[in-house]
This record gives sequence, structure tokens and C-alpha cells, in this order.
Amino acid sequence: MSDAKQVWINGKFVPWEKATVHLMSHALSRGSAFFEVFGVHSYTEGPAAFRMSEHLDRLRRSAELLGMEMAYTKDEIAQAVKDTVKHTGLEDGHIKIMAYYSEEAFAVLVPESKLDIGIFAFPTGADLGIDINKPISACICKWRKIHPETVPIEAKACSNYLNGFLARQDAMKRGFDVGLMLDTDGYIAEGSIEACFMFKDGVLKVPPLGRVLRSISRRSIIEAAPVIGIEVVQAPITREEFMDADEIFTSATPFKVLPVGKLEDRIFADAPGPFSRKLAALMADIVSGRDSRFEHWFQPLY
Repeated sequence: MSDAKQVWINGKFVPWEKATVHLMSHALSRGSAFFEVFGVHSYTEGPAAFRMSEHLDRLRRSAELLGMEMAYTKDEIAQAVKDTVKHTGLEDGHIKIMAYYSEEAFAVLVPESKLDIGIFAFPTGADLGIDINKPISACICKWRKIHPETVPIEAKACSNYLNGFLARQDAMKRGFDVGLMLDTDGYIAEGSIEACFMFKDGVLKVPPLGRVLRSISRRSIIEAAPVIGIEVVQAPITREEFMDADEIFTSATPFKVLPVGKLEDRIFADAPGPFSRKLAALMADIVSGRDSRFEHWFQPLY
């Protein structure tokens, strides 16, 4: 029998309320945990994961960048995800994998142990904090994206998301849905959890890697857009150029194309614009399994 309130931790399922660590755990007191999140979608043959292999590769890459050691192989974690989906009865939603040190740490800065792993299943309907069924409002927030020479921004480290927390907090205080950050050189970077895209004269432009997360949603948009004749350019974007865009949208795991209807005091009256609508329709077909050209992005979980 499935039990949606069970969590896979280090090879065993435990009740949701037991999936805890001590307040003095290294993960909490030192901010050393990291994670991955990816979608699970319902198909005729059963649930399938969206680009799970790439997400698991990035999970291991995060460990490498942070100098930490995983206790499980990629294949073992993939099997644990399958077990979690089956055990919880998840058909459509998200999987979140947490890698963390559960041991207590008062003075220890660098543990020698291997990482604990927890796998959580979230059914569709989880509160995202914003209404993704309509264009959102965005601002250029006061906080800058952390510099890659301070911490490895490619790692999905929980501590890195304090940066995103501050960006969203700043936006909300100003009456906007999301805050978009500039990098320390003044170019458009990304939002709290969102990759940023702009259209100008039908060309899709996105900030290059190096100062932003190596987002798999971002990569999916870049790889899919040319299929419907949209040219993609990866290049630095100035604030002025961004403000002059014809269309703007954001992308993340829960929403592949989320149009921006207001940026600072500029209103995009027709949001989503024609190119965003075209791309959103493509991504919806891909995620639903209606576009067989991208079926290799999905891994069956049963």
C-alpha cells in the first residue's frame, strides 16, 4: 500500500514527521546541505521523471564542488527514487533529494563522514508562493547574485539560496512577485529559483553560464526552442537591454515558461507575447508526452 507521507532516508522509509535532524546538525548549523528537484509526470505507462539522469549528475557535481563524499552511486539513488515513487504512490508532482550531514557539529567545520540522503515525494499542488496561471510581476532587486569566486554557484547548496531568499523578500516588500538579480558586474543573472529569458526581435536571449546556476530547465528551453525555429543567443544582458525587451519570461522546475507581465514600472500588456506563447505550448507538449521528439528526456519510474 502506498503511503505519501513516507520519506526515503539512507535506504529506509520513515514517517514524514521523523525525517528530521538535530538543531546542531552540520547541515543546519553550518548550512552544508544541498539538493536536487525534478518533475514526475503521469503517462499511460506510468509515472516518468523529467531528465532525472542530468539531475543526478548535477547532484554528484554539487558534492564534488563542495568537497563532499556521496554514500550512494548514481544508480543506487535512481533506484531509491523509483522505490520512493512506488512506495508513496506519486503519479504527478516532484521529487526532492536532500544530501546532508546529520551529525551534530559544534566546532567541526569539515566532517569526514559521507553524506546522508533523503528523498521526498511532493504531489502536484504544492504551494509555490506565486500564481503561475497568469503573468507575474518582477523587479530588479537590490541584492546582487553571489560571485562565483566566493562559493561555487553551480552547486545547489541550500546556503546559496539565502541569496534567493533575500531577492524574493525584497521583491515582495516592494509589491512584486519575484526579484531578479544582477551579477556583481551589473548584468542580468537570475531570480531566486528562476532562470531569466528575453525576446527581442524574435531572438531568444539568455545570460551565459559562469555567473548563474547550470539550470536544467534553462538548458531544456535552450535545446527545445530551435526545434520551432527560435534562435537562441547566450550572452551577457545589460539592465537597459532587459528593460527594452519585447517579451520576458522565467523558467524553473515547476514552470517551464512563466511570462512576466510587469517589470518594474513597465507593463507588458499582451503578456504572454507571441513567442512566449509558442514556446510555452511546445514545453507543455513536451512535459505532457505529446511531443515524441523529446521522449528521451523522460525516464520511466515503474
